[in-house]
Amino acid sequence: MSFHPHYLSGNEIRALFLDFYAQRGHQILPSASLVPEDPTVLLTIAGMLPFKPIFLGQRTPEFKRATTSQKCIRTNDIENVGRTKRHHTFFEMLGNFSFGDYFKEQAIAWGWEISTTVFKLPPERLVVSVYEEDDEAYAIWRDKIGVPEKRIKRMGAEDNFWASGPTGPCGPCSEIYYDFHPEQGNDNIDLEDDTRFIEFYNLVFMQYNRDAEGNLTPLANKNIDTGMGLERMAQILQSVPNNYETDLIFPIIKKAAEIAGIDYHKSDEKNQVSLKIIGDHTRAVVHMIADEIRASNVGRGYVLRRLIRRLVRHGRLIGIYRKDVTCNVFTPQVAEVAISLAEDAYPNLRQRENSIKAELQREESRFLQTLERGEKLLEEIIAQVKQQGKTQINGEDAFTLFDTYGFPLELTQEIAQENNLTIDVAGFDAEMEKQRQRARKAHETIDLTVQGSLDKLAEHIHATEFLGYAQPTATAKVEAILVNGIAEEEAEAGTDVQIVLDKTPFYAESGGQIGDKGYLSGEGVVVTINDVKKESDFHVHFGRIERGTLRVGDTVSAQIDRACRRRAQANHTATHLLQAALKKIVDDSISQAGSLVDFDRLRFDFNCPRALTAEEIQQIEEQVNTWIAEAHSAKVAILPIAEAKAKGAIAMFGEKYGDEVRVIDFPGVSMELCGGTHVSNTAEIGVFKIISEAGVASGVRRIEAVSGPAILDYLNVRDTVVKDLSDRFKVKPEELPDRITVLQNELKNTQKELENLKSQLAIVKSDQLLQTVETVGNYKILVAQLEDVDAESLKTAAERLQQKLGAGAAVVLGSVPEVGKVSLVAAFSPEVNQKGLQAGKFIGAIAKICGGGGGGRPNLAQAGGRNASKLPEALEKAKGELKSALG
Repeated sequence: MSFHPHYLSGNEIRALFLDFYAQRGHQILPSASLVPEDPTVLLTIAGMLPFKPIFLGQRTPEFKRATTSQKCIRTNDIENVGRTKRHHTFFEMLGNFSFGDYFKEQAIAWGWEISTTVFKLPPERLVVSVYEEDDEAYAIWRDKIGVPEKRIKRMGAEDNFWASGPTGPCGPCSEIYYDFHPEQGNDNIDLEDDTRFIEFYNLVFMQYNRDAEGNLTPLANKNIDTGMGLERMAQILQSVPNNYETDLIFPIIKKAAEIAGIDYHKSDEKNQVSLKIIGDHTRAVVHMIADEIRASNVGRGYVLRRLIRRLVRHGRLIGIYRKDVTCNVFTPQVAEVAISLAEDAYPNLRQRENSIKAELQREESRFLQTLERGEKLLEEIIAQVKQQGKTQINGEDAFTLFDTYGFPLELTQEIAQENNLTIDVAGFDAEMEKQRQRARKAHETIDLTVQGSLDKLAEHIHATEFLGYAQPTATAKVEAILVNGIAEEEAEAGTDVQIVLDKTPFYAESGGQIGDKGYLSGEGVVVTINDVKKESDFHVHFGRIERGTLRVGDTVSAQIDRACRRRAQANHTATHLLQAALKKIVDDSISQAGSLVDFDRLRFDFNCPRALTAEEIQQIEEQVNTWIAEAHSAKVAILPIAEAKAKGAIAMFGEKYGDEVRVIDFPGVSMELCGGTHVSNTAEIGVFKIISEAGVASGVRRIEAVSGPAILDYLNVRDTVVKDLSDRFKVKPEELPDRITVLQNELKNTQKELENLKSQLAIVKSDQLLQTVETVGNYKILVAQLEDVDAESLKTAAERLQQKLGAGAAVVLGSVPEVGKVSLVAAFSPEVNQKGLQAGKFIGAIAKICGGGGGGRPNLAQAGGRNASKLPEALEKAKGELKSALG
């Protein structure tokens, strides 16, 4: 039964999915960061994670329906990446969500419709699974959709009952599978057979809550949480044998193979696995760094470092660092491909390009040095084994090399074999399994129960009473002191602490607004407070004891930094005015996608499919400043949430709201649900200035701005720069642009003249070298050093000399154009090439003597280095090799 799928690119699949659900009342939301807001989770590992507070009933969503393409990272099955068709560390999960709106029948109907009409999969090639006790879902598939009973499989809880963790929301699920071989019939269908079936769409019917004893109770709202694997759907529609050969990943694999000088399709299984791992891990690390994760030895930074090191290790396995490849670092090159593939959907990749490539190059270089240290350790192990008269390296040592130094078992085996030794593979596997068990225990899961030290204290202390809306100071009692997350009875001067008070004037970070600063003081004790965060019902004050000893039970005076508070208030109110201006001037459907309210700036993310024009930005800025000048007074009220929304108050999607909400209303301008602090009158803001506007994700734009007292800081910095430039160029500030344009043109002309002079000088110098040509048989060899000649001029000189010498000429020139830099070039005639000498490979190997590398075409190639003192040695080596090869 032949079927040729309707080919769609990965980008087309993503767009069609989101558009399908948008047309059915779903709000398209941007992918959340890989760094989740949820502190109990290390990385964003599922499409539902950003909506966890909604599923828990902690937040009231602005939209009843949503759809996303969520980037995810999972490392619990990392050993399967590249070895199976579909395991990945990085993947995109297409999802549609219902928050107490539609349920099973509608979710199933739409799941079937998009699969068969949008993606045009033949119904006879689809098989569905349902939870074994879910008669309702079974009946919908059979009676409403018309799927034959033989192609509906009942499966147990392990496969078809979704749970995010030991407790919390859960429910049965139904999965849709694609059948690659329907000709095998409907009898004895085995959905575990991944050579025949691929599960591409999971529909979770989140209808229960599981308590600590395992009891299930119905949720107040029945929710839908679905996930369609973008890579899996691409595999189906692009008719490729695995996810890795789709257009989402294969260009990265192709680039890595090109660097290594191999062909993926002609390679053995070992090289193909390594190339797949490189393709997968490159996507993962590029997105992680773009989301501001940095390599380290802890937390998500360790995950990033581990992935980069696996990436480098497999680059080594496929021969990327061989002498004839002359590649110092390759990760920035494959990263560029990954960025170009995904930048349309994730513009932040291109915006963070320099940071991504710099981080990868730094980590790759460091790890290559680590590998060198591992090689030395292996030499010591081999020597010890031989000294003991043994013929086998034990598994524990082999695993230490793998785990600590990044040595693949295959590399250890290869080196051991060269020394007539073997490896205790069973012992290695045992150590590996021990590590996997440790990893599984520590692996991040979506634990929907908040954990932490405060949970234990919650039984003994009361929720913090927040007084900060009305008063900047308060007398409070110290309820708890934590040092490094551990509850203590007291702490002395010099200690960093987290403090819980019974009441506080300090605003805790939430809703995008930064926490207050200030201090606590008591009898003989002073504590500076640098930040405040809200954990459960407690305000946790982060600070340092400057003087005295603080004890649980002490009474202290809590005082906020009023200047910082005023700055935050101005910036927070300015974000409300900014959103109102965006809706008025650009599009009324614009909604907030995130924000940051700091003391010195504000950032506002909003849903918009295009960049704003310069004219729109100017109009928005003018409108906000007009509202500021009109001095609109704030009206603050606590209202039932339904009443607030009926009055037109704007809620931020995903924000947590209770039955009663705080409404900030500037009549005729803006009305929003907000728990933050604000000015009492817009005139207090003073002035508002937009600094930048840019894209941060697909369909999401970001405006950065300053307001209030922070404007003066902003203007002072720029005024200092302008005055300095005016003094240097001796012109008025308004004349600076014209003066700079004149200087730029003059500089370009001067550079062109200089380049011409350098080339002429190089030609003059090079002509003098013709007297040093050596003849070897029918060949002419010229190897020399030119002083103070740049790389481009050196290349011109080498080409000219080779042409002057004619047939059988081999020219190698070197120069030190500047301190710490070496330039080399080789120019070979076709007759020299016929002797097996390729300019690119030849000069790249010579450059290694100077601590560098390079390459190019067979007839002309350039290279560089860092050790100028080695240039004479390198040129002597080049002359010797040419004589040997051509003699």
